[in-house]
Amino acid sequence: MSAEIIAVGTELTTGAKLDTNSQWLSLELAEIGIPVRAHLTIDDDLEAMADAIKLAASRSEVVLITGGLGPTLDDLTREALAKMAGVELVLHAPSLEHVKQMFAKRNRPMPERNSMQAMFPRGSEVLPNPRGTAPGIWMSVPREAGDASDGERVCRIAAMPGVPSEMKQMFRQQVLPRLDGGGRVIRRARINCFGVGESQAEEILGDLTARGRDPDVGITVHEATITLRIMAEGASADECLAKIDKARDTIINRMGTLVFGVEDEELQHAVIRLLNQRRASLSTAESGTGGLLAHRLTGVTGFETCYKGGVVVPTTAAKRDMLGVDPMLLRQYGEISEQVAGVMAKGCRQKFGTNFALAITEWGLFKPDDPFAPVPASFVALAGPSGLLVEKVQHFGDPEIAKSRTAKAAVNLLRLHLIGG
Repeated sequence: MSAEIIAVGTELTTGAKLDTNSQWLSLELAEIGIPVRAHLTIDDDLEAMADAIKLAASRSEVVLITGGLGPTLDDLTREALAKMAGVELVLHAPSLEHVKQMFAKRNRPMPERNSMQAMFPRGSEVLPNPRGTAPGIWMSVPREAGDASDGERVCRIAAMPGVPSEMKQMFRQQVLPRLDGGGRVIRRARINCFGVGESQAEEILGDLTARGRDPDVGITVHEATITLRIMAEGASADECLAKIDKARDTIINRMGTLVFGVEDEELQHAVIRLLNQRRASLSTAESGTGGLLAHRLTGVTGFETCYKGGVVVPTTAAKRDMLGVDPMLLRQYGEISEQVAGVMAKGCRQKFGTNFALAITEWGLFKPDDPFAPVPASFVALAGPSGLLVEKVQHFGDPEIAKSRTAKAAVNLLRLHLIGG
């Protein structure tokens, strides 16, 4: 059994709003063993919507639709379902009364157009919506024989509101009980790494990321963080978790200290945990990242016990006055240098009286049109009881991504030191 998800709304196709419903529904379906084979985002066009629903129903046993159930002229999901099924829309009196009651509770008159929300394709079922005025729609439509090779001759279609709070309640209370995963279960896990590129990570992992493996291991990259996504399928949750545990052990064995966390954990979570375990303190000095490093560290629960503060020093005067950086040193080596990064870290450690201090320099502009221009770089430095560590960070492309990567490189420098890597 497989499913497809259709998100309806011109506001989605134009990028004015983000489709988060489809992601949420995919995760919910995986919990009951129904894999999602496609996501489609479509604008408010009756013909296109009807064709899309018909095609999805011919390919999959379950089709979930979100959006387009409101009262306005561009809310066309009910019409598209009726057109796809070749039936007319009929009034459902209890639903009309529900809509009227919703307006009455708010002491507002009901516009005549809202009565459209009580119209349903003939033969469909109403999915009550206690949180809003838009009831959902449940339909079962026959699949063409040539497309039902798995023996499933019927596609089950659920149309739900686009408002996430209404959709989620309707799915769990009205739709989920009508679905079954054919005895299969899907479970997922994520392992996060930092320090290598995507292709190098794949080379280290070897056959673990090959297509067709169970569990499946995929690689995604976001601002230099490598996320390894494990997906296992089995007859029970325990079977899936056993497969995930085995894959996780293999990944950790092969990736070693590149692994820093799981699921939603970021590098700052790992460092705050390590600092608290060692009862050590940290301070930061930032020139190129505008306080991003401090922002991330203070977003971690428990940071107060180890992170003592930071300074943003974007100018020569700030470096001199706040960190004691000698202007002569700046003139000799330049603000973007290993020497300045080191002095910034030492000055920050002394200023705050911490066990460790991280410092980040600014970097030059990337000039893609000039083949002879140097590739911009910044320096990150760690000052601690055992001395000074400095690393060079090369930058390419988007300055915002470069800023994020640099902040991560600084945190990772401390993480590796703390674990002895």
